Amino acid sequence: MEPYSLYIVDDEQSLARGIAISLQKDYQTKFFLTAETALNAMKKEVPDLVLLDIGLPKMNGIDALREIKEEYPDVVVIMITAFEDIKTVISAMRLGAYDYVVKPLQMDGLEVTIKHGLESIRLKKEVQSLQEKYLKENLPFFIGESKVIQDVMHYIETVAKSPDTPILILGESGTGKELIASAIHFRSPNFQGKLIPVNCAAIPKDLLESELFGYEKGAFSGAHSSGKKGLIEQAADGTLFLDEIGDLDLAAQAKLLRFLESGEFYKVGGTKIVHVQTRVVSATNKNLEKMIDEGTFREDLFFRIGVIKLEIPSLNKRPEDILPIAKHFLVEFNNKFGKSLTGMTPRAEQELQHIQWRGNIRELRNIIERATLIAKGPQLTLEDLGGQHICSDQNVQHQPDQLTVTLPEEGIDLPSLLASIEKEYIAAALRLTGANETSAAKLLRVKYSTLRYRRRILNIP
Repeated sequence: MEPYSLYIVDDEQSLARGIAISLQKDYQTKFFLTAETALNAMKKEVPDLVLLDIGLPKMNGIDALREIKEEYPDVVVIMITAFEDIKTVISAMRLGAYDYVVKPLQMDGLEVTIKHGLESIRLKKEVQSLQEKYLKENLPFFIGESKVIQDVMHYIETVAKSPDTPILILGESGTGKELIASAIHFRSPNFQGKLIPVNCAAIPKDLLESELFGYEKGAFSGAHSSGKKGLIEQAADGTLFLDEIGDLDLAAQAKLLRFLESGEFYKVGGTKIVHVQTRVVSATNKNLEKMIDEGTFREDLFFRIGVIKLEIPSLNKRPEDILPIAKHFLVEFNNKFGKSLTGMTPRAEQELQHIQWRGNIRELRNIIERATLIAKGPQLTLEDLGGQHICSDQNVQHQPDQLTVTLPEEGIDLPSLLASIEKEYIAAALRLTGANETSAAKLLRVKYSTLRYRRRILNIP
């Protein structure tokens, strides 16, 4: 690791040079006699720490500190003062100075102050390095070249910095709301905690409270003898992602509101208050304001979960993102199926851009997965994608015996193909029914229990 770099800025040349020489055995040091020359040097090379005299000619140390912190907020600044002017020192600390030392300087004390200041940098850099590793290893790749998506991602960079501000993600089904929740989590101070996703629509209403808040031993018939930690508690010091929050009943909404306002709750059957710090990110494809008018969603909860709102536009409103997303999925499924497809034919690309993506990114992903699996040429063709009529809502109406398929000479992985097709049809049925599993099961002519089991096995959101 390279030694830390220090700038010493003091108009007493002998003092500035002396400090620089004394410290150069441990640090890279440079000294300057004016704030202006130091600031000009920082445009080319930003130091880790600046020793800055308050009583400088022309631009004084306070004004220089203000400019340094505006341009280089991570630089540690230690102020040097000829006398302990408390008012000036307080001003410096409010502007972001790390500490101050008083002339005549004692080198032993100065070195300790510098060491402590640089230790704060080391810890911060370690956290940043670890966070970058988490981002690389854990963050799903959210793709988008359109201005609207780039604006969303820039906004995420800002709002993710707080550890507990609630965020509400709005958008149609399949637009990537869970990816946005992941982006928020791994860019937040809570990134080392768990991201706990909860599909509120998939949990039966009579189990929702115990799933979210947990329960104590013997809370109800069938409860585990040791009790259970709820999903909120599992998300402690992390992020709780409540997908389809519009499906919570009013009783669960009330208890969730109390937790969001106080950070505490009671487990089912419990008498002891449980305190949890976590960020709650919610998402829905429903019109919550309309639900408020209808009396099915609490207005106070709406304002609490939506301190920050992010609206994700449908794929049809950002057509310039279709091909980049499709090509990303092609790479993903090339790796999954051991294929080496080099891209898509121009006709295939043209057709993808003219489809009405009612299922948004999820629908596009399913089509590319199936096409990659069955493709036998060097590129995905229009035929691989399903011909000229590949809108999934139309495909749902087709019966399997109406499909025309061709079998490549090298054969196919039939179990994977069948699972892929089954996953697509179940996802389409859930879209058509607004994620109502009972109605989806009727559409697919299977038992409700079968649908729930296959949805879980196939990992369908």
